[in-house]
Amino acid sequence: MKRSALAILLSTLACGAQANTATGPEIQTEDVERFYRIYDAANGHPTVEQIQRDYLDVGTSGLHTFVKIRHLTATNLAESLAKKPQLYTDAKSCVQVLPRVRERVESSLRELVRLYPEARIPPITIVVGRGKPVGVGYPATGLQIGLEALCAVTWFNPNLEDRFVHVIAHEYAHIQQTAGHENEAQHTVLQRSLLEGAAEFAAELTSGKTGYTHFGPLTRGREKQIETDFVADQDSTDLSHWVDNSTLEQGADLGYWVGYRIAKSYYQRAVDKRQAFRDILEMSDAQAFLARSGWYPGIDLQ
Repeated sequence: MKRSALAILLSTLACGAQANTATGPEIQTEDVERFYRIYDAANGHPTVEQIQRDYLDVGTSGLHTFVKIRHLTATNLAESLAKKPQLYTDAKSCVQVLPRVRERVESSLRELVRLYPEARIPPITIVVGRGKPVGVGYPATGLQIGLEALCAVTWFNPNLEDRFVHVIAHEYAHIQQTAGHENEAQHTVLQRSLLEGAAEFAAELTSGKTGYTHFGPLTRGREKQIETDFVADQDSTDLSHWVDNSTLEQGADLGYWVGYRIAKSYYQRAVDKRQAFRDILEMSDAQAFLARSGWYPGIDLQ
């Protein structure tokens, strides 16, 4: 049977990743290949039964983790395919950047290990879901990237390579945050924003790029007011105004931006930058970290 160019590219990438696990991350792409095999065979309209049998049931452990965390089912994936067909057609183009992404992720992770020698580097599993989230990373479950979601976010960095590398670096920072993810359902605005902002700052240090290019236009001239509002809400457990409130078409998540600025303030004030980086990743007390950061609403950061 003749293999598609997509399948050949994914297989080549997967083999290259497995052959270099001693020097770089293992990137598991089998789930993407499997998904697009049934997608192409069904002209973009696989049945619920096909999705369940040929994609979900035989998926990698990373996909199974993603299914559990994101409540993905064959039924709701089929519904997403029917409602948002362009999302899955467009995602194919992102596969082309993955080989170069892998090379750059290796470089980013070398920098992470240099700054934080005990860093955990589990495999990356690239999967196809329902358009959200772009990435999930937890110490206990590893790292999963939603191909179609990351490709579709119009307000992210327009350079696809930069986008993938930065988001993966962000999620690898989450993998290191063993102290901050307990009882997430009860997190305050400050706790969640610092977790995300710390990961964003760590990703910038290790990848050299930012993924959230929308923050400049969204905050310019409003920095002090936004952060004053943040202080008023910092102890609230209603996160809806600060995180998880972006769509594919419109960026928000200003808690990430404020948390990033608090982490950056902490880092810039520190004499020992290596220890500061460790403190940012290992932060367990959000209020104490905020107090030590020197941050205040509207602070001017380089």
